[in-house]
Amino acid sequence: MSENLNIALIQTELVWEQPEQNRTDLSKKIDALKSPVDIIVLPEMFTSGFTMNPSHVFETMQGETVDWLKSVAAKKQAAITGSMVIKEDGHYYNRMLFVHPDGAIDQYDKRHTFTFAGEDKVYSSGTKKITVDYKGWTICPLICYDLRFPVWARNVENYDVLIYVANWPASRMVAWDTLLKARAIENMSYCVGVNRVGKDDNNHDYSGHSAVYDVLGNRIDTIPLEKEAVEIVSLKKEHIQQNRSKFNFLADQDQFSIR
Repeated sequence: MSENLNIALIQTELVWEQPEQNRTDLSKKIDALKSPVDIIVLPEMFTSGFTMNPSHVFETMQGETVDWLKSVAAKKQAAITGSMVIKEDGHYYNRMLFVHPDGAIDQYDKRHTFTFAGEDKVYSSGTKKITVDYKGWTICPLICYDLRFPVWARNVENYDVLIYVANWPASRMVAWDTLLKARAIENMSYCVGVNRVGKDDNNHDYSGHSAVYDVLGNRIDTIPLEKEAVEIVSLKKEHIQQNRSKFNFLADQDQFSIR
């Protein structure tokens, strides 16, 4: 069990629908990490940008990017996570992979496909929320538009960390900032959000605003808002335990079921 969890947030531009180039660019940023890390977090669709052309960029679970993730995890002796386009059983998924240093993989398929952009027309929705056990921490991985749906994120599993990966546009950045903070407060968990920067081929601007909030909603990172950046943030198990013991708000939450 690790009392501290060091998370590297990779806020980066993405090359449109060019998986190999994106892997090369990300490798340089990851190789430049000098301090030991436990988890490396990449944006949503980190191989392609938020494309509605999955046939141009899809891979399988036996593809080059999955092999690359396993290689990075083994080399850095750190877990690595982010989402990419996966084709499986004739369906396309916006799938978040959590790759452990030993090569084991936990996977989460985005439940809330972004209807405003037509994501629901080309990607199949996931049906299962997961948690990942890693170094004595329980982590809940979610993707972009999931952030707008607090019931799906509700902390009924007693997780320690929420991780959102995103391609969240600059035009709706107030919602991103507000909801990340809200998810941390209402779930009494750390909340980590990693968003991309730059402009995609649909002429959408992305302004980053990657952030880490503690269980009381305090922002604890210093990532610049609108440019490429890499920052390592340390999460402390003691912070969770002390505040949940003092403010036992999760014990009073409403009971519900999700259909």
